[in-house]
This record gives sequence, structure tokens and C-alpha cells, in this order.
Amino acid sequence: MPKITFIDHTGKKNTIDVPSGGSLMEAADRNQIPGILADCGGAMACATCHVFVDKNWINKLPKQTEGEKGMIDEYAINPNEFSRLTCQIEVTDNLDGLVVTTPEKQVDF
Repeated sequence: MPKITFIDHTGKKNTIDVPSGGSLMEAADRNQIPGILADCGGAMACATCHVFVDKNWINKLPKQTEGEKGMIDEYAINPNEFSRLTCQIEVTDNLDGLVVTTPEKQVDF
């Protein structure tokens, strides 16, 4: 079972065990990770599950789709080259050790 670490904007870490299958957003929601609002429930319609992927992990994830890139560009607050939507990251055993940081705030609808 992969261990994934979520770091909030203040530096507080939450490391959780996540079963493979399902999205990183679903795992964050189940574990009440602060900073992941998941308002659309994973439909990639709101960008409230935006995170910054640790630079050592960004190239280990599947490539970002044009839809995800567009959603981040349109709605995420202060995105950068490490921005991803957790609803678009499927949890696999290969993600053991993944580190992501939640932004200071998410878009508010």
C-alpha cells in the first residue's frame, strides 16, 4: 500500500496509507486532508483539488492531459510547472513515497 505525504502551506505533514486504485483526491477526501476541497467530486470541473507535486515526482506521474492543464490554467490559484489536480492522479503502487503540497488556498466557487 503506497504511503503518500501531503504537506500544507505551513509545512505540516500528513502521511497516509492509500490503497491502489481510485484517485489521489478520493484518498485525500477519505482521510480529511486539509486543503483538498474536492467540490466537484472528481469530475475535473473545479480545480479545488489542486496540489504542487514534489519536483522529484513530477516526471514519474502520467502526463497531464490538455483538459487538466486547461482547468489548472483557468481556475487554480498561483499554479506553476508542478501543479496537478489530484482527481486526475490514479493511485498505484508506483506512487509509494509521493509528496505533494497543498496551496495556501483553493479557488472558491
